[in-house]
Amino acid sequence: MENGYVILGIIALLFLSMYGYSYLSVTLQKNKQKKAKLVEDENAKLLRQERLRNQEIRDEKIRQFNERKREIQHELMLLEKIKERQKVS
Repeated sequence: MENGYVILGIIALLFLSMYGYSYLSVTLQKNKQKKAKLVEDENAKLLRQERLRNQEIRDEKIRQFNERKREIQHELMLLEKIKERQKVS
């Protein structure tokens, strides 16, 4: 009877170790997925920041372009006025 308890204990230990091994692999896979998701989220965040920075650069260039365009139009208007004055004189 004493050997029966030892055998029963060994079998129980075998099943517990099999359960632990299978649960460990699932847990490791979940942790790996979490880490991959964190890396993916970080990459997406960096990409969004880069896009925002590029958009700011484009907006600044457009603003400078429009400012220069207004300056040129103003200069052309002044030249037209000078040309009209010379015609009248």
